Amino acid sequence: MASFFDEIARNKLKSIILMALFSAIFFFFIYFFVLFVVGGGILGFVIGGVIVIAYAAFAYFGGSKVVLKVSGAQKADSSKYPVLFDAIEGLASASQIPMPEVYIIKDPNPNAFATGRNKKHACVAVTTGLLSIMNKDELQGVVAHEISHIYNNDIQFMMLAVVFAGVIGLIAAFFRSMFFFGGFGENNRGGWMMLLVGLALSIIIPIVAFMIRLAISRRREYMADANGARVTRSPQSLASALKKIESYTANPNAAPAMHANEMTASLYFSNPLRAKSVMNLFSTHPPTEERIKRLEQMY
Repeated sequence: MASFFDEIARNKLKSIILMALFSAIFFFFIYFFVLFVVGGGILGFVIGGVIVIAYAAFAYFGGSKVVLKVSGAQKADSSKYPVLFDAIEGLASASQIPMPEVYIIKDPNPNAFATGRNKKHACVAVTTGLLSIMNKDELQGVVAHEISHIYNNDIQFMMLAVVFAGVIGLIAAFFRSMFFFGGFGENNRGGWMMLLVGLALSIIIPIVAFMIRLAISRRREYMADANGARVTRSPQSLASALKKIESYTANPNAAPAMHANEMTASLYFSNPLRAKSVMNLFSTHPPTEERIKRLEQMY
């Protein structure tokens, strides 16, 4: 059996290692692009840096608003959802973070997510489906998990991973377009061999970056489970909530998530696109069975 603190420390270390690897791949790809495509030099790095900073700034300041809009989230009324507000307020206070804004998503699929740019500007959104099937303790477990994402700075952590992956994807697409449509001309210093290497990297690196982003997401889910269990001192409640969602998902007549997509899937408490995941390697979340097993072994 593992303690809450052992589980949190283990997953935090793994997340840092994965993010370091992600960062190294990101900067290597930027360096390669500037050196062999733009031609290197200070101007190339300045242009690349400005693009990356502008993209990151948009994601940081506007990303949560986009996520809430895409997810169909509406600001909740405390008089209509007193149990939910009490749970969020109490757990936010216990975690020593400001009260997040509360949003409701009219969706029968039971789920929740946290988003925002920092602890002072954070939101927790839950679906009507989650509220309809959870008892008070289970709802507290789910909310504690989402509050933990805010407390652990996961909302910034995952936004950074999404930004890195997005920039890598954009540059790779641009590079492939230039290669296939003859955009390099005769001034490319690397020659055809270097172009072929660049083309291969533009295909391989985005895939590797995507896989690392998913691995980071899975690590942060384990850590939020552990920290949520620590705050409530009831890992069984969180495990019970996961079992209910697992049972709902297993029902062939269950309604699929209405608003979730590939961009927002990693934010949710449980993978809303699970039916589309061929295997765990390509899932934004760790296997539910493994999450339940770890929670049931905590003390």
